[in-house]
Amino acid sequence: MKFTWFNLMPWPYLPDDFREKHRSVWVDIPNTLYDPKKGHQVYHEYMDQLEYAEELGYDGIGCNEHHQNGYGLMPSPNIIAAGLARRTSRAAIAVIGNSIALYNPPIRVAEEFAMLDVISGGRLLAGFPVGTSMDTNYCYGQIPALTRDKYAEAHELIMRAWAEEEPFAFDGKYNQLRWVNCWPKPIQKPHPPIYIPGGGSIETWDFCLDYDYNYSYLSFTGYLRGKKLLDGYWDRVAKRGKDESPYRAAFAQTICVAETDQEAEKLYAEHVSYFYNRCLHVAGGFADAPGYRTIKTLQANVVTAISEDVQKLFPTLTWKQLIDDGYVIAGSPATVRQRMEEMIKGLRVGHVFCLIHVGNMPDWKTRYSSKLFAEKVMPHLRDMWPEWKDDNRWWCKPMEERLHPEENLKQARQDGRLPL
Repeated sequence: MKFTWFNLMPWPYLPDDFREKHRSVWVDIPNTLYDPKKGHQVYHEYMDQLEYAEELGYDGIGCNEHHQNGYGLMPSPNIIAAGLARRTSRAAIAVIGNSIALYNPPIRVAEEFAMLDVISGGRLLAGFPVGTSMDTNYCYGQIPALTRDKYAEAHELIMRAWAEEEPFAFDGKYNQLRWVNCWPKPIQKPHPPIYIPGGGSIETWDFCLDYDYNYSYLSFTGYLRGKKLLDGYWDRVAKRGKDESPYRAAFAQTICVAETDQEAEKLYAEHVSYFYNRCLHVAGGFADAPGYRTIKTLQANVVTAISEDVQKLFPTLTWKQLIDDGYVIAGSPATVRQRMEEMIKGLRVGHVFCLIHVGNMPDWKTRYSSKLFAEKVMPHLRDMWPEWKDDNRWWCKPMEERLHPEENLKQARQDGRLPL
C-alpha cells in the first residue's frame, strides 16, 4: 500500500454563520473574508504539516489546484510543490494536479512539471484533472461543452513535449505553436507517473485505461458510496482485458485517529462539521454547468460530493452518521485499522490519499492524528496486496544520487563549512 498525506489547505476562518449568509464557498465568496496576514501563517503551517508527514514515513505528500474559493488555497499547486521539493528528500511530491485545459498554452504544464521532477530528483506524481465546473467553467470562463476537447489536446501536447527529442510544430484546434521544445525534461522516463483525479465522469475510466494512468477517485461522501463507482471502474478494467493491479486506482479518504473512539469524536467532530458545512457549501449552479458532465455520466446517474442532493444532507449529518456511512474513518487505531482494511479491500485500491487535516483543525490535532495513523495504523496496512508488492508502474522512480538540501545544509554547518 501507498499512503499520501494530502492537504487541501482550506481557509480555517470562515464565520459560524457562513452557510446561512453566503450561497457558496466557491466562485463568488466575498474576498473580504480573507486576511492575507493570517494567510501568511496558514500557508506556513500547512507546508510544515506536509514536511512533517515525510518525517513520519508517509510515502507521498500532496497538493492540488483550485480557484476563487475558501475550500482550498492553492490556485498554483506548483508553487507549494516547489517549496516541498527543496525541503523534503524522500516522499513523492503528488501534484494532483494541474487543470491542463486551463493553461494557454499547456506547454507551461510540461515545463513546470519537468522542473518539479528535476528539482525533487525524480519524485513527482503528475496529476492531470479536468477540473471542477466551479474552477474551469465559472472561475476561468471555459465553455463547458469544449472543456474535454481542450483537455484532450492539452494532454497530447504535454506528452509529445516530454517525449520528442527535437523541436516540433504543433498545429491543434486550440493551440498553434511553431516551436515546441521542452526545456528542462523530466528525470523520470518516459514521463512521471500520471494520475487522473475523477469525481464521477465515467469516460475518465477509458482514458486512464487507454494510457495506463492511475484513476484517482476523489470523493467526500466516503468509501461506502464510492464503491458503486469503483465497482464500475473495475468492471471496465476487466472488459478492456487489463490486469487488476490495485495500483491502477487511488481513493481520497478523510481520516481522524485518537487513542479511543470517544476521544476522536471529542477532538475532531467540530472540525469535520466545519469542513462539510462550510468548505463544501457550493451553490448548485456552480457545481454542474450545463455541458460540463457528459451524456454517459448523466445517464449513469453518478452522484458527486457537491451535487445539490448531497449538499442538502450535509447540515443534517451527525458524527455517528458520518462514521457509519463511511464519510469519515475515525476512532482508535484499532477502529481505524479495521475500517481502512474494509475500505481498501472493498474498493480494491493500492493508494490512499489521507485527508487528515480537516477543515479548521488546529496544528496540534493534525499532528497528533497524523502521528497515530503513521505509527499505529499504517504499518498494519502495508501488505494488503502481497501478490502485487513489486508493481511500481504508478509510483515515482527517484534518482539514487539525488541531493538532500536540508541534510546537506545541516552537515555543512556541522563540518564548519557554514556558520552555525
